Amino acid sequence: MKKVLIPTKLDKFAANMLKDNGFEVIQDAETPLADLVKANSSVEVVIVRSEKITAEIIDMLPNLKLVVRAGAGFNTIDIKYARKRNVDVMNTPGANSNAVAEEVVAMILGAYRHLVAGDNSTRAGLWEKKKFMGSELTGKTVGILGLGHIGQLLVKRLSGFEVKIFGYDPFLSAELAKQLGVTLVGVDEIFAKCDVISLHIPENNETRGMVNAKLFGLMKPGAMLVNCARAGVINEEDLRAAKQEKKIFYCNDVYPKDEAGEKSVADVADLMLPHLGANTNEANFTAAKRAAEQTIAYFEHGITTCVVNKELPDNLNPKYQELAYVVSAIAYKYLGEAQPSKIATSFYGGLNAFAKWMTAPIVAAVTSDVNMHDAAADATAFLAEHGVDLINRTVDDSKNYGDAMTVDLFAGKDAINTISVRGTTTENNLMISRIGDFEHIYLEPTGNILFVEYADAPGVIGKIAGILGEKNINIVDIRAPQNVNGTKSLAIVKTNMEVPQIIIDKIKQEVSATNAFSFAYNA
Repeated sequence: MKKVLIPTKLDKFAANMLKDNGFEVIQDAETPLADLVKANSSVEVVIVRSEKITAEIIDMLPNLKLVVRAGAGFNTIDIKYARKRNVDVMNTPGANSNAVAEEVVAMILGAYRHLVAGDNSTRAGLWEKKKFMGSELTGKTVGILGLGHIGQLLVKRLSGFEVKIFGYDPFLSAELAKQLGVTLVGVDEIFAKCDVISLHIPENNETRGMVNAKLFGLMKPGAMLVNCARAGVINEEDLRAAKQEKKIFYCNDVYPKDEAGEKSVADVADLMLPHLGANTNEANFTAAKRAAEQTIAYFEHGITTCVVNKELPDNLNPKYQELAYVVSAIAYKYLGEAQPSKIATSFYGGLNAFAKWMTAPIVAAVTSDVNMHDAAADATAFLAEHGVDLINRTVDDSKNYGDAMTVDLFAGKDAINTISVRGTTTENNLMISRIGDFEHIYLEPTGNILFVEYADAPGVIGKIAGILGEKNINIVDIRAPQNVNGTKSLAIVKTNMEVPQIIIDKIKQEVSATNAFSFAYNA
């Protein structure tokens, strides 16, 4: 009998369902986690909400095989150490999405109608009706940054208020946006034109502090910003200045740490909650149900769909995941980082059996919302959620490409732009063999690389080298293959440093290049 520990206030449905399927369950939300683990060191499964599963906790459970996070985020679990201990970690993505979407609507209405302040005032025996003059949500323009599960559900929940919705999500297809009734615009336009802005973006190197003085400066006086995403995406000092200057509303449900104590945004938040986004009976039930279902499926049927720290099969060289990322990243740069509407892949030789293991690296190359080590199911779900098709083509191994892969990206709606990149490994080094109709490239895609495509003509390489030399940029390696019909050339220049965009623009103008971009990768 498998033994399960649930050290959290998870809906009892999970425990009951597991018991009905032959599991022994200990659920205790009151005893400190370390004490609970000591007393139940033989458990094979731990199901948690926000409890921290550290390396120390894992070491205290010698029989542990599975940790399930009843929710989407798993940053409280040491997934790398779990992998070292051969422990799988699962999440239940999407279980909390509706709860967060509804919370955003509640916060907007609560702030617009001064519900908390009005309640406190009336309970104090006052009658400050004039003081609490409010605003209506109906007819407003709402901007949503991030149109994943939560963002799309927020669109649906707002539909009854007859609002106009602007959205920003660099990966959402135009077709799906149209179906949702969302007008896709840039971040600047959202901040400049919207009465209410709701954040649903991850915190990473690209988004940390992105909501800063520049964006606050674009906001309408009296506009509202709702943050149920991550605390780090907002520059608090810039928010403080904007609050004073433009009297914007700010609603907040996220903090650097989920714990008691003073909160740095207390002086600028019109409404602040203790991270209640997922804190509903329904979300708790859904997360509990999925956690139990996934645990049962894991042990009874070997289903590992939602494992977030999967180990590669013994006969798959991890270099090929790295190759999938680099091939896709070069293709993405070649298309000017345009959001793809379709991704088509071909895996040759023995790689075809491992196609699913390449999905996350491919998607990670074109969006920071996915990590190259994420589960294939999560990456696939991300594409489906954003209306992007993923096709793995049947291959002809008679071409004798060996263990190679090709990734094609398609971008645009009316005029489709496309690029195809093929790669393989040689002596365990990454190797790019084809880009578009430029064949036999044999490029090791590491370091700083400048790509310049131009109509074939003499003297172009000399001009490129001259411009780089003027800026003391040293050339490490250079090659310039022609395309199959000899009309175009592709200068591929490895340099000792990254070539600044201003220099790339100058080269592009000087040689009348049809495409020019830099690429940097360190293995």
